[in-house]
Amino acid sequence: MLKVLYAGSPEAAAKTLELLLKDVSTSNFEICGVLTNAPSVQGRHKTPVPTPVESLARENSIPVFAPEHLDKEAREAVQKLNPDILVCFAYGHIFGPKFMSLFRFGGINLHPSHLPEFRGCTPVNAAILNRKEKTAFTIQKVSEKMDEGNILRQEEICLNGKETAFSLLNEAAIWGAKAFSEILSEISSTDSIAEGKVQTGEASYTGMIKKEDAKILWKKDCFEIDAMVRAYFSNPCAWTENEEGYIKILEGFPLEEKEGRELLQNCGAVSGTEIENGVAEKVPGKVLAFIKGKGIIVDCAQGYYSITRLQKQGKNEMGYKDFMNGARNFIGSLLK
Repeated sequence: MLKVLYAGSPEAAAKTLELLLKDVSTSNFEICGVLTNAPSVQGRHKTPVPTPVESLARENSIPVFAPEHLDKEAREAVQKLNPDILVCFAYGHIFGPKFMSLFRFGGINLHPSHLPEFRGCTPVNAAILNRKEKTAFTIQKVSEKMDEGNILRQEEICLNGKETAFSLLNEAAIWGAKAFSEILSEISSTDSIAEGKVQTGEASYTGMIKKEDAKILWKKDCFEIDAMVRAYFSNPCAWTENEEGYIKILEGFPLEEKEGRELLQNCGAVSGTEIENGVAEKVPGKVLAFIKGKGIIVDCAQGYYSITRLQKQGKNEMGYKDFMNGARNFIGSLLK
């Protein structure tokens, strides 16, 4: 029986683990332990909150390792399990050669990009921000250099321009579980791991996302803003602010100039006298109207953005109709 140490932390990684556990009863591998990030401290009372992967593992009585660092103590704890292979998705730490020497078949990693494009920790966000028409999900060997390992599986994915980081990661998690299961079964039956395909093409890299990266710049066009909202859903969330403070923009959609202008004219938010040479004066960030069935319309450098779900600081998230019930001075205000 092939013994697998699973490494991962966020909700998407927990989804992959959940699906792998369903395959264990009919496959020739077992999850002998889980490696995940240490619990994070949240709230005023500084309560330690385990990662979704840790929570799932404990529900299934799987040994959990959540060290701050993969030091000698952590290596010795893992070695006691005598694992054959490391399976990783979104763990969040680089594996050194001493740690990888614990596994006779090395490690395999799910990376949701068309490697070597978007190496690094935020490939899904990068694909959406760059408004790619296609990306890919990849299973690669774990290598000493970040995301440079040989490719064992890769499937191209078409994007429709409506994906969020959350939905695309969830899709990757489901695909990854199936691919992992197939590869692990092959390794168990042959007692060997395939060499894989060397990565070719120009490499690009992604980095950590900061809160400041997700601040909406209304001087961009509506499609760039829409990409930001989708790329940063649900962490850290695209945001803006007005005189009353910080507002998360959770969902919405872009409106091209002509469509948005017609909507605004029909509801009386923009009159014919405000239009010169067929173009209304643009004030990026100005909240222009609340239109039932559409949302809260905000001006952009080009086109308009319709907000349909948002959240004030310290408040619950809500749809645009409920939000407007308690924000009577919102129309006409300036987001910045």
